[in-house]
Amino acid sequence: MSAAAAADPLRLDQQICFPLYAASRLVTRLYQPLLEPLGLTYPQYIVLMILWEESPCSVSRIGERALLASNTLTPLLKRLEQQGLVARRRAHHDERVVMIELTAAGQALREACACVPLKLAEQIGYPIDEALQLKSHLDTLLARLSRLSPE
Repeated sequence: MSAAAAADPLRLDQQICFPLYAASRLVTRLYQPLLEPLGLTYPQYIVLMILWEESPCSVSRIGERALLASNTLTPLLKRLEQQGLVARRRAHHDERVVMIELTAAGQALREACACVPLKLAEQIGYPIDEALQLKSHLDTLLARLSRLSPE
């Protein structure tokens, strides 16, 4: 590659955005056959992981942690409720706040999902030390990007 080509800011192979985008899509695609038998989509899985950590949880808190807007989160939560995995209720301290809590079925699904990260890691075959280092770098990038977000 010539020096002029390497310095071109519009070359795809010079962008950080493309490998992030492509890796995200490919990893999400690998989750699909692992989650489908459990009746879950990847965004639903993310929301359930949040609720397995902190339930009940407000819709706004779930949105913050999952980086999902309410127009995306609301139908997702309705589907999880229809599946019997979560229940919605108004907060006692403020009727405007909607709380989401796991049902017994939602809590039980945690055990069935416990193997998903390991199966994915096996499929990818990425060394654990490199994966942890990458996650650390991505966490730092995500924190910086979040501070710039217009929301």
